[in-house]
Amino acid sequence: MTLLHIRKHLDTLAKPTGSLGRLEDLAARLCEMQQTLTPVTAPRRAVLFAADHGVVAEGVSAWPSSVTGHMIRTIVAGRSASARLATTTNTDLRVVDVGSLTEPLAPQPNYRCAKVCSGTRNLALEPALTKDEFHAAFAVGQQEADDAMNAGCQILIAGEMGIGNTTAASCLTALLTGADAHDVVGRGAGADDAVLEKKRHVVRNALARYRHLNSDGAIEAMSGLEIAAMAGFIHETCTRGRTLLLDGFVVTAAALVVAHLWPDAVTRMIAAHRSAEPGHSLALKHLGLEPILDGWRMRLGEATGALTALPLLDAAAAMLGMSTLAEVVGR
Repeated sequence: MTLLHIRKHLDTLAKPTGSLGRLEDLAARLCEMQQTLTPVTAPRRAVLFAADHGVVAEGVSAWPSSVTGHMIRTIVAGRSASARLATTTNTDLRVVDVGSLTEPLAPQPNYRCAKVCSGTRNLALEPALTKDEFHAAFAVGQQEADDAMNAGCQILIAGEMGIGNTTAASCLTALLTGADAHDVVGRGAGADDAVLEKKRHVVRNALARYRHLNSDGAIEAMSGLEIAAMAGFIHETCTRGRTLLLDGFVVTAAALVVAHLWPDAVTRMIAAHRSAEPGHSLALKHLGLEPILDGWRMRLGEATGALTALPLLDAAAAMLGMSTLAEVVGR
């Protein structure tokens, strides 16, 4: 089913041509992805991958690594922004600890401990991950995507929680887009000017240190366990033909990794929003994706941007159930 065929169908519906604006663009994207004029947006699942980062020791974050563990518990308890948004959008939400410094929680349905190791190494001093660690985390993400799709989920969302992960995301974004470190580094979770300058220094030096490696080696050296897991999740979702709703900067950095290795995966991605992080715009442009929500200045992570945009996907799918103009006028 071609995009032209889908557009012609949209023009037959009981409305002036193009009168639903970008909602029609979104509907067309869903139809093209799912190869049907009756796309579905449920069931859906958001999987939040959590991990810690050794680079926090460089003073690149306004918050200590212990916050990652506190937030894992808050999300699992249903008291975080992501948990509340998941509830209101009827989205299944899971937390997967792939590498935090915190002790595992007790087993429960919406939580999985799948630690590859307890945090990454400090990328300012040595490669954050080995090849084996990266691929082990990647496999965790693949398994989560498989589980979601085997449960019938049609829309999949990756989210993250990890103090220091915007530094790793900035490194990967600069590496894979060719952008300058100064242009990709933002304040993350509220960094002041002094922390921001430290972060830029770390990213600039990491790029100089690792850029000479082959692409896989450089990615591993500057990645995070949750980023590797999200790359596996995104890859599996896209290669198996499901719709992936991208969240913010860190998730999109993982999508850059996937697109670098498997360029066709981008055809299965929808960008939910444009983060306030400057590197996110560069990453979205590199992927050729226009976000559903723009100007909302969201930068929390945890899949909150994707969960906020999700009702618009529902609306886009619902509008395809309209009567045609011919049915309305009796022709």
